[in-house]
Amino acid sequence: MMGWCCSGVRRALALLALLFVLQERGCRGLDPGSGELEKSPQSDPDPWEVLHRHKRSWVWNQFFVLEEYTGNEPLYVGKLHSDVDKGDGRVKYVLTGEGASSIFTIDEDTGDIHATKRLDREAQAYYTLQAQAVDRFTNIPVEPRSEFVVKVQDINDNEPKFLDGPYLAGVPEMSPLGTMVVQVVATDADDPTYGSSARVVYSIIHGQPYFSVEPKTGVIRTALSNMDRETRDQYVLVIQAKDMVGQMGGLSGTTSVTVTLTDVNDNPPRFADKGYQYTVLESLPVQSVVARIKAADDDIGSNAEIDYRIMDGDGPGMFNITTDENTQEGVIILKKPLDFETKSGFALKIEATNRNIDSNFLMLGPFSDITSVKVTVEDVNEPPVFSSTLKELVVSEDAKVGTSIGRVSAHDPDTINSSIRYSIDRNTDLERFFNVDALSGIISTAKLLDREANSVHNLTIFAIESQDPTQIGRGIALVTVLDINDNAPVFAIDYETLLCENAMPGQIIQTISAVDKDEPLSGHRFYFSLAAAVVGNLNFTLRDNKDNTASILTKRGGFRRREQPVYRLPVLIVDSGSPALSSTNTLSVRVCECDSDGVALSCGAVAYTATGLSTGALLAILGCILTLLVMVLLIVMMRRRRKEPLILEEERDIRENIVRYDDEGGGEEDTEAFDMVTLRNLNIIRDPNVRRDVTPDTPTFFQYPSASRPSYKSLPDNVVFREFIWERLKDADVDPSAPPYDSLQTYAFEGSGSVAESLSSLESLSTDSDQNYDYLSNWGPRFKKLADLYGNSEGTSVFS
Repeated sequence: MMGWCCSGVRRALALLALLFVLQERGCRGLDPGSGELEKSPQSDPDPWEVLHRHKRSWVWNQFFVLEEYTGNEPLYVGKLHSDVDKGDGRVKYVLTGEGASSIFTIDEDTGDIHATKRLDREAQAYYTLQAQAVDRFTNIPVEPRSEFVVKVQDINDNEPKFLDGPYLAGVPEMSPLGTMVVQVVATDADDPTYGSSARVVYSIIHGQPYFSVEPKTGVIRTALSNMDRETRDQYVLVIQAKDMVGQMGGLSGTTSVTVTLTDVNDNPPRFADKGYQYTVLESLPVQSVVARIKAADDDIGSNAEIDYRIMDGDGPGMFNITTDENTQEGVIILKKPLDFETKSGFALKIEATNRNIDSNFLMLGPFSDITSVKVTVEDVNEPPVFSSTLKELVVSEDAKVGTSIGRVSAHDPDTINSSIRYSIDRNTDLERFFNVDALSGIISTAKLLDREANSVHNLTIFAIESQDPTQIGRGIALVTVLDINDNAPVFAIDYETLLCENAMPGQIIQTISAVDKDEPLSGHRFYFSLAAAVVGNLNFTLRDNKDNTASILTKRGGFRRREQPVYRLPVLIVDSGSPALSSTNTLSVRVCECDSDGVALSCGAVAYTATGLSTGALLAILGCILTLLVMVLLIVMMRRRRKEPLILEEERDIRENIVRYDDEGGGEEDTEAFDMVTLRNLNIIRDPNVRRDVTPDTPTFFQYPSASRPSYKSLPDNVVFREFIWERLKDADVDPSAPPYDSLQTYAFEGSGSVAESLSSLESLSTDSDQNYDYLSNWGPRFKKLADLYGNSEGTSVFS
């Protein structure tokens, strides 16, 4: 039997007796006089006899170790010993389980157990270990495995903590003494079953004399009655929790509790003054704010909500008061227009009352207050006022120009009583049908009226003060135009009357009605009849239905379209006006071919197609005509289309026009296209810097010296033209006043290849020409005229 021995364990009070008993047993768990069976020391011990005992004595299987041991040496926990151990070193003790080797160690020879680390009960309260005695040489167990517990014994090493702190709490102001505010709770991590390490008591460190705390429960209560929020609305308490039942040496922890006094309606509203005065202009618009007043209430939230009302005075009809929910002000609003001349001041009595009254505090009332408000009205220059804002007038439609139809009247409401001038707002009378007398206000017609065009005229009349034209009053004149019988009745619609060829005599073919633009008071009454010229016709008759309609009936049958496709029937319509007006309206009746049900199949004249052309032939003819018209238009356009020079001038210069020839030219007969004299006499030119195609507004700024001009007389024709063109191109390039484009001139000159050479007489007109034309007289009678004109006959001159 393996026994347990405990030493060094000190427990106060309850464990003293137990320690005394253990000491008497010699720190062994097995008493030699217990009657256990043992083997003879001379015989070899049988392992089965060692493992199987017939009787076991009581075993102490729980060790205690003090937490937070701070010694330098390992803490001795206890001792293991087996009956098999004879002290010869054959038995070895082995320790397994929680913390074995890491926290707890065992001397394998002696069985002493030590704790090598500091233990914390709050981290782990006990450890379960297994011990076994084995043969040192064979490792065969000599005792069965035994389990024991090492319990960590608590010490007071943890202070109380408020896990929910700091606390926020509220209590209504004016609460009775002892009203509960909040409960605080502190927890202690020490063992509550051992000693007083976890027994906590509460106390208040800061917050007296306003609040108190119950020591055992931690309930905080009010210690004073009638605490006023308006005086102080917040308190910060410091609560302490101490273990060891509050005894000296106990650990403690603190927390803060913020207590806010919540508001109750314990303060009535009060006006700062017993009377208020305000001044407003009489021109203040209705529904405008006159003034704002406020009754002060020290409460907050819904307890400070106030209702205002006008109690008496001369203001209930003129003013109203409401509460501004954001500011709790009383807003006085104007209900009716002010008039300084009628009443220049008002006195109001206003009451302010709490909206939510607490019956628990009625003894602090009354929860209302009264003040007086005086409103003074200031005079302003007001616009004129019409005696009636709406003036209804009537005028006959046939009223002559200048007819008076009524009068408007306005006055100055101010004390100065300025004179008034009247005018019409022409935006309401764009066609100027009416005029108003500026001084008297009499409205008269300015044009002839037409009720059918406009039956009601809505005029805006201006009344303007003479002394202050900016003051303008406005009134309405509603002019109704009375009707006269000035419109004759006419057909209600454009009737399309169809008559079947198989119609029978007396058959109604059309029912007609009439309309009249006039509107008589008694309503319309129309009379229908055929015009006198057709009363005796043999085809149709008319019957007046006496209900503003009439029926057209046939007198005979047998109508034929071939004979007459359309009949014109004049109908006379007379109204009931005074004087009565009438009009003659023509009803067109078309004869139609109808089926048996009277449905028209075809109407109008019968087409004769025997001698006519077919539709295809007509279309072909029309196409030919259109083609001819198009061709004629093209020819005309081509003839009218001719090339115009890019730039025209009054004095045309042929040299600066682009001329193109697509043929050989007209020979000697073509003398109208060019000024050949100019081409032949190129040295005789005007200012070279002036463009021929345009007339410059300003003279050119670039001048050529006359000496730089070459003489073209001595050059061949082809060289002459080339040099001339190049010279003109150079002029255009360097002339700053020239247009921004080039002008190319093409000249068709026959040259010198002709047998007769040039026949042009243009050059002969120049003063420096020396050519002899006497040979013309030798060419025969065909050139006789030229020989007479250009020949060098003595005593004869072309200019003589």
